[in-house]
Amino acid sequence: MNAEIITIGDEILIGQIVDTNSVWIANELNSIGINVIRKSSVSDSKSEIIKAIDYAKNSADIILLTGGLGPTNDDCTKDALADYYKVELIENSDVLNHISELINKRSGFLNQRNINQAKVPSNCKVIQNSVGTAPGMWFNDGDKTIISMPGVPFEMKEMMSKFILPELKKANTNDYIIHKLVLTQGLPESKLAETIESWENNLPEEIKLAYLPSPGIIKLRLSARGTNQKYLQTQISKQINLLQEIIPDYICGYDSEQLEDVIAKLLLTKGITLSIAESCTGGYISHLITSISGSSAYFKGSIIAYSNEIKENILNISKSNLEAYGAVSKQVVEEMAIHVRELFDTDFSIATSGIAGPTGGSQEKPVGTIWIAIADKNGVISLKYVFGDDRLRNIQRASLTALNMLQKRVNGKKM
Repeated sequence: MNAEIITIGDEILIGQIVDTNSVWIANELNSIGINVIRKSSVSDSKSEIIKAIDYAKNSADIILLTGGLGPTNDDCTKDALADYYKVELIENSDVLNHISELINKRSGFLNQRNINQAKVPSNCKVIQNSVGTAPGMWFNDGDKTIISMPGVPFEMKEMMSKFILPELKKANTNDYIIHKLVLTQGLPESKLAETIESWENNLPEEIKLAYLPSPGIIKLRLSARGTNQKYLQTQISKQINLLQEIIPDYICGYDSEQLEDVIAKLLLTKGITLSIAESCTGGYISHLITSISGSSAYFKGSIIAYSNEIKENILNISKSNLEAYGAVSKQVVEEMAIHVRELFDTDFSIATSGIAGPTGGSQEKPVGTIWIAIADKNGVISLKYVFGDDRLRNIQRASLTALNMLQKRVNGKKM
């Protein structure tokens, strides 16, 4: 079954709020085997809502609308649906009683606008809103299903979870959609695509591949759709195993894992401690590490040595190296990693030094030049990267690259 999600509201279109509803709804529909083919947003206009429904019916079996059910004049979804079906709005006594009870509990005053919320199109099935005043509406339109819900996220989610999703699941017992995410780090998108091209070209027809790039990480999403859940899961697992053989050194996690989650499990499992010396990343690596609960078990601390003075006086970086090679150099970043490890007495350490930008670059060391070093009892290894000219992306990419270098070093993989 195919679905379309329509979010309603001028505030979405002009960027005052971010549409999180459709993201949540799409994820929930996928989990019960319903394929979302389109998401759209329209203004608080009866004509636009009607046009959107008409368009959606051309390709979707299920149309879900959120928004426009409040008590104010700009909330016109209910009127649009009544016009669309050429029916009257009628007062629903159960809804009115619920609204009255809810407003009384909140010590409010029931006015005409609240009472009007109890009016619904005569041909709909009412979906009670247990946490709000605006009821949902379910329309059976031939072989199509149209569902209208409040735009308030917690009201919509309650309605979806308690009633809509279970009902849709009953009607869609034969379709399954399975997703598997593979996190990769260290290959640009074009190179990654080239490396796995043969594997991608030989995927079974029921499996689709999508590339989801972000600063420092590229996710590969494998999606399988069909009626045999066990078969789909087996096929996905088979393809993941093949992928692991092709790019073993570039896979750094799966599904909802973040790289910092992977690092946390690795260090905890092996009983390894970590310290960090950051210059160009400005504490971002430490932020990622400490975003994981329980990180104090393996992370001892960090030094943000942003100036050469701190590098010299706190990290004991030799003045001769700073003068001869500059802060952004192999010599300095390796000293940073060695000395912070000694200072904190840890098993491993990370150090970064670079030019995040957008200023400060030169012909010899352009913006985006980053040195990263990993030190342990066996010595230190460093690598130079040249990313881009966007400061935030450079910081993010350098931080994730550093974590992946650590993972490879701990696991004995090549850099």
